Formats: sequence, C-alpha cells, structure tokens
Amino acid sequence: MIKALTFDLDDTLWEVWPVVEHAEQLLYEWLAGHYPRIATRFTSLELRELCDEVAVNQPGIAHDRTRLRKEALQLAAGRAGYAEFDVDAAFAVFFAARNAVKLFAEVRPTLERLARRYPLASLSNGNADVRLIGLDDVFAFSLSAIDVGAAKPEALMFEEACRRLQALPEQIVHVGDDPIHDVQGGLAAGFRTVWLNRAGRDWPGGARADAEISNLAELEAVLAVWEQPR
Repeated sequence: MIKALTFDLDDTLWEVWPVVEHAEQLLYEWLAGHYPRIATRFTSLELRELCDEVAVNQPGIAHDRTRLRKEALQLAAGRAGYAEFDVDAAFAVFFAARNAVKLFAEVRPTLERLARRYPLASLSNGNADVRLIGLDDVFAFSLSAIDVGAAKPEALMFEEACRRLQALPEQIVHVGDDPIHDVQGGLAAGFRTVWLNRAGRDWPGGARADAEISNLAELEAVLAVWEQPR
C-alpha cells in the first residue's frame, strides 16, 4: 500500500540553474553598488567557487547551502578589505531571486491532484523555500539538508520523512531527478523510487529506480499500476 509521496525540488519541479545564475547576477550587481571592492576583486563565478572553498575547509557545514553562501560572502568581503559587511542583506538579495522559480507546466496541477489522495512532502538538498515559491499548500511538510543535518543520499532525511508521515519506508514513493541523491538514496532507505528523467538521459549505472518518467504527470499512471490488487 502506498501511504505517502515525497518529492525532490530542484530540477524535479523546476529547472534550477538558470534561477541560481540569475540570483547570482542580481547579488553581484548589489555588491557592486554597496561593496564595490568585492565586485572588482571577484567575478560572479569566482564568488560561487568560494562556496566550494568553504565546503572543503569546513566540511561540517557542506550540507548547508545557506551557510555556505553566507560564509563565502564573508570570505569575499574580508579578502576585499571590508572589516564590516552586511551578509544578511547580501544574502537576502540572492535568496529572494533564488526562490523566484518557474514550475514545469504540469507540476502544480499534478501535485494538487495527488495531494487529494496522499500526504505529500518535499525532501531537498537545496535551500529553496516552498512558502516563497507558493507550494506550501500542497506539501504536508518540507525537509532540507539544513533541517536534518545531512544531505541525500544519506538516510537521515528519508528517516525523518518516515517519522513525520508515520509510514514504513516501503509505503512511501520518492520522486526525483538525481540518480544518486534521489534514486540510490531512496532505495537504500527502503523507499520505492521514481526517476524523473526529463532530458532522456541514459541510466548511469547501479540499482535502477522502480519506475522512470519523463514528466510529473506520468506519475499518476505509475501509481495506478502499483495500487492494483495483486
């Protein structure tokens, strides 16, 4: 019996990289106006790469995209010679644009239909805010790597979802675009998994998802088959 569904967010419900790149450009323009030495010292891409540097030097926060971004901005400000820097104001510029996503066309109507039949939850390694995006009404709750202290494919997020949904792992279907984070992570946690493969990629290897779909609307047919009496 399927009791609940969980969904990845970035690149599952919307395309994330154009959004992130736009958010980084708006942040860069804000920095150029408020802290011009940062924009002189670094390109927008170099500011992003500072997140990787922080993750290497502080592996304990590598799962926390918000803290990584803030620490990278603080590092940039220090290297540009600013003793005082309003990191919260800078991050707010980025975060507002990061959540200005465009849902894939079928996402909202499909989630609304599914939410009438199952509890839905989102499980994300990113820092998207479903309240700002306008999906909080279809999700019973949303979990991120920041919330649980570890990123998929580690088990913690899946285990917390089971606890909150009051369901066994085999009673939950997880849907996501990433073969490792979503499919391998979900399978290892005991979930049934659906690989959302919008681009028609080849499977990279390893244990395959229980089903593969090319857009979210196809999920309903998969669930109908799985719910048939045996």
